[in-house]
Amino acid sequence: MTGAEGPTYTVDDALVALGFGNFQILVLVYAGVGWVSEAMEMMLLSFVGPAVQAAWSLSPREESLITSVVFAGMLIGAYSWGIVSDIHGRRKGFLITATVTAIAGFLSAFAPNYILLIALRSLVGVGLGGGPVLSSWFLEFVPAPNRGTWMVAFSAFWTLGTIFEASLAWIVMPKLGWRWLLALSSLPTSFLLLFYKVTPESPRYLCLKGRTADAINVLEKIARVNGRELPSGTLASDHEIELEKIDNPSEDARLLSPRTNEIEHPIGMASNLGGISSLLVLLSPKLARSTILLWAVFFGNAFSYYGLVLLTTELNGHSKCMSNKLQTEKSQGVRYQSVFIASFAEVPGLLLAAVAVDKLGRKLSMSTMFFICCIFLLPLIFYLPEGLTTSLLFLARICITATFTIVYIYAPEMYPTSVRTTGVGIASSVGRIGGMICPLVAVGLVHGCHQTAAVLLFEIIALLSGICVMFLPIETMGQELQDSVQV
Repeated sequence: MTGAEGPTYTVDDALVALGFGNFQILVLVYAGVGWVSEAMEMMLLSFVGPAVQAAWSLSPREESLITSVVFAGMLIGAYSWGIVSDIHGRRKGFLITATVTAIAGFLSAFAPNYILLIALRSLVGVGLGGGPVLSSWFLEFVPAPNRGTWMVAFSAFWTLGTIFEASLAWIVMPKLGWRWLLALSSLPTSFLLLFYKVTPESPRYLCLKGRTADAINVLEKIARVNGRELPSGTLASDHEIELEKIDNPSEDARLLSPRTNEIEHPIGMASNLGGISSLLVLLSPKLARSTILLWAVFFGNAFSYYGLVLLTTELNGHSKCMSNKLQTEKSQGVRYQSVFIASFAEVPGLLLAAVAVDKLGRKLSMSTMFFICCIFLLPLIFYLPEGLTTSLLFLARICITATFTIVYIYAPEMYPTSVRTTGVGIASSVGRIGGMICPLVAVGLVHGCHQTAAVLLFEIIALLSGICVMFLPIETMGQELQDSVQV
């Protein structure tokens, strides 16, 4: 499209011209470290719960609450930080989340009693709720043709975090105890704070907010680092109403007709009006079906994923429904080994997602993996030998890692820039509800000798999640990101 002063180009055009180069690699590493730290904080729950339970003689309900409060915090955090980053910028969003996570995570290692530990872990959860902000931030620097592949690469950092945490627990827990594990696991988040000053704001976000000059500065920096040239012409937003207040003739020339602007203004700019307006956009006729189905998928994904992590320790520890007193140090050693082995299931899960996401598409990949997961879980309704139990959980976790990876690619692609982090944040919050309920089921039912009921519940939830994916209206593979809701 050409304006009064010549041709114009969008952020998408610029990113395609600049390609995926060294600049995006640096953004990937920074966002990836945030993902590593979140994975570590989540994985440690399966080790800290049993250790604190033994040290402080907690009931099964009190033990499961240590995990549930983290998810409760994440529920609040995911919603809050999504809105903050849609209104005030992606950088501010992850600065606050990293600060809260690092401080609360480190202090929880020194908690003198159960109440204070619960309070600090819930604060860690509030900080961890900002995970979707980092994924959206990274996504907005990636050219459309490479998006699926590089978002899988981003997800690999989660796998790295889970394996690293399982290794750390295996080394630290037997000799130094759970407090050292909590302290050491909080350190990667500090890296985000250390290099925060050099992180760029998303050019897509800047352009949407009418800060075109700032967006051009970021794009010029990408061009320098990648050794490429920006397209000729003037940068313009996909939906010019966002640039209405900018006194710039080259952009004013690109404004849509007044009648069109009047229609698009309320939805395109909703994120400026606060959380309630953003939520109304997500539930508007254009997005309502996608949003509700996505919430169901996130719930099922989180419930299944964290359920499999917890079942790895719980089924092996209670396969004969033994009491805690009968669990020797040897069985504790086996527990670390089982979790360590199961965490490696994330590697083939990621590879599977990388192959499927741009070949089969987002929807078919997710639904297929959910259904295959159900097949692997089914034999676990019976008490099986430990090796076979670990193998089946390993295979099920491959599938659920793939769906988890793909849904975190699909969700930000589905929403427009104006409500992207709010949309992914709220969906992630709904997932946290699944994660919150899950420990009560995985720990409570298995401890109460109801393994069959626990596994059947996971079966039903994975099956329903797969069905919900099939009904999602949009396939985002190869599509350009939208800036505002199309009316």
